[in-house]
Amino acid sequence: MALATREDLRNVAIVAHVDHGKTTLVDAMLRQTNSFDAHADVDDRVMDSNDLEREKGITILAKNTAISYEGEHAKNGPITINVVDTPGHADFGGEVERALSMVDGVVLLVDSSEGPLPQTRFVLRKALEAKHPVILAVNKTDRPDARIPEVVGEAQDLLLGLASDIAEEHPDIDVDAILDVPVVYLSGRAGASSLNEPANGTLPDGDTLEALFGVILEQVPAPTYDDEHPLQAHVTNLDSSPFLGRIALLRVHNGWIHKGESVAWVKSDGTQQNVRITELMLTKALTRYPAEKAGPGDIVAIAGIEDITIGETIADAEDTRPLPLIEIDEPAISMTIGANTSPLVGKVKGHKLTARMIKDRLDRELIGNVSLKVVDTDRPDAWEVQGRGELALSILVENMRREGFELTVGKPQVVTKQIDGKTHEPYEHLTIDTPEEHLGAITQLLAARKGRMENMVNNGTGWVRMEFIVPARGLIGFRSEFMTTTRGTGIANAISHGYDEWAGQIVTRNNGSIVADRSGVVTPFSMINLQERMSFFVQPTQEVYEGMVIGENSRSEDMDVNITKEKKLTNMRAASSDSFESMTPPRVLTLEESLEFAREDECVEVTPEVIRIRKVELDATSRARSASRLKNQK
Repeated sequence: MALATREDLRNVAIVAHVDHGKTTLVDAMLRQTNSFDAHADVDDRVMDSNDLEREKGITILAKNTAISYEGEHAKNGPITINVVDTPGHADFGGEVERALSMVDGVVLLVDSSEGPLPQTRFVLRKALEAKHPVILAVNKTDRPDARIPEVVGEAQDLLLGLASDIAEEHPDIDVDAILDVPVVYLSGRAGASSLNEPANGTLPDGDTLEALFGVILEQVPAPTYDDEHPLQAHVTNLDSSPFLGRIALLRVHNGWIHKGESVAWVKSDGTQQNVRITELMLTKALTRYPAEKAGPGDIVAIAGIEDITIGETIADAEDTRPLPLIEIDEPAISMTIGANTSPLVGKVKGHKLTARMIKDRLDRELIGNVSLKVVDTDRPDAWEVQGRGELALSILVENMRREGFELTVGKPQVVTKQIDGKTHEPYEHLTIDTPEEHLGAITQLLAARKGRMENMVNNGTGWVRMEFIVPARGLIGFRSEFMTTTRGTGIANAISHGYDEWAGQIVTRNNGSIVADRSGVVTPFSMINLQERMSFFVQPTQEVYEGMVIGENSRSEDMDVNITKEKKLTNMRAASSDSFESMTPPRVLTLEESLEFAREDECVEVTPEVIRIRKVELDATSRARSASRLKNQK
């Protein structure tokens, strides 16, 4: 055995919190290395290729790009830098864990004003456990509210805290090396970088990203491999093509892989099968191009293996030693997804309605999304889908809605565990940044949700940072109430804090629902008469059915109303006519807001065109009978 290195290659992941500028920085890196063709029409944030990613402004899927660097730090010819753009949201942690298995180093990007946030902690912990070297990059130094020295200090404190935590579980980790991280100062939008600390609110003194490239080449080790070891490659991601079928993305650890050769496919259950590599592709910028062979450290795409999944190994046909499976944190939130059972099902022609179609789509999602689980329920047309968080599950439902599916989606619930005979539930570490005047209201809001304050810091800028430990149940539906309380100015971020004992009953919504008591069409006359006591989710002339939630009550109990009532016509002249100008506009709820609003006895009807909230039992008499039965049991 002789260890060798590939000096012409570096594999690095850019990790950061949501909206700290990862994707914008990758844009600048691609442009400054002339990675795009001269005539190419390139959008901003090219790595956010998914429609939902562009709409929400967040990265959902981990993606890789290859940059050919030929600048002043490439002493011995061009160096290929494979850059993996990772999601910043903890709900997509499965993507992060896969990305870290592809790389040898990490660039930790932090905002020069906000500093390290909870998701930063989550990703950084994963990187340190994988023993990857870390480069600290302070981005957006030209922000007017930048506080660069304080943010560097906070990042170093975070590294110190994580290093001491991890040292107990991994005694062989070099704590001194973790704390001695190089710092680069950046403006991703301006494409500028420097190793010298700029003044707050100013650009770095370098007008290119050469300082960043230099630190990456110096700090991120070149891939090492055993030059006598046969082929060994890890499946880290999946893609598909209408021409090639399923495409597997591999990180080659040892040996060489050739187009057309027969290799061993070592499956996750331990079984093996000989397969042929029909296509082999490498990446340049954002495009894949055919290649004849690839070696250790390369990130490649292969075709020809129909059922391959993430975490499996491609090995030499004569030596089939597998690589370890990728470990993923367990899901914490679940929701029931099933066929649409409302009276208005199938109103739009050609949409996907059957349980078989839904099950096939969920099975396809499992192939590429390792952090999801699908569990059978006692109903043949509904399944329990478990994931990291509410956002990850709502993204799945939104994608299915856009593909033409009609669904009934249950309220998100937590996944509990039995430990020593007691029920334990997942908890979240919640960090809130808010103006000082909302301090009391937020504390009261989280106290009702069983939140426990751990820390509070006032930077003297009029803003306060608070840290809470809250049951994950308490954060279901929290975001919309929080935004109302802070008038849209607050920033809330949460990350998993592990499991602890059941916190007891949590009342997350004080207002009841307004429920339609019959089918029909909404009339302006009935809305004007009822609007004093409620806010509406429906428009005039919209079709409703019995049991559909049409608004929010100003009181705590539910109320059944006739929203289809029409004005009686007589031959008498009226002194006044209806004034439609006084009608309050209805609230149009998004999918996430609908899932947050729904109570335990409610669910969300999702169709390609309309999202409705409805009672699980549509019949008012059956609901009243169930409610009285529950009251008698108590």
